[in-house]
Amino acid sequence: MNKIAVIITNLRKEKNWSQTDLANQSGVSREMISKYERGIAIPSVDAAKKIADAFEVSLDYLVGEGINASFDKQTLKRLQEIQDMNPDFKVHLFSIIDSVIRDYKTQKAYSS
Repeated sequence: MNKIAVIITNLRKEKNWSQTDLANQSGVSREMISKYERGIAIPSVDAAKKIADAFEVSLDYLVGEGINASFDKQTLKRLQEIQDMNPDFKVHLFSIIDSVIRDYKTQKAYSS
C-alpha cells in the first residue's frame, strides 16, 4: 500500500469518520476515497488538497513528504506567526517554550 493510502486511512480513523463522512467533508466521492485508501488510485492534486483541507493538514503532511510533513495546518500557522515576530518577542517566546519542554522531559523521565 502506498504512503498516501495509509495516511488518509489513519487520519480518517483518528477522526472517527467513515469514508462517506470524509467524502462529505472534502467533496471527493466516497468511491474515490475507497480507491485512494486501497492504493488503487492516487488522488489528483485537486482531490488531495480537498482531502488535506478536510483533515486540516498540509499537502506535505498528507503525502508524507517535505519539511512540513509532520505538522498540521494549525502548527504551521503558529510557526509562520512566530517567524513573523520581531526578534525580542521571539526570544521571550522561545524562553517560555524551552521551559515547558524542559518540564515535560523532566516529568516524562520521572514517570518512567
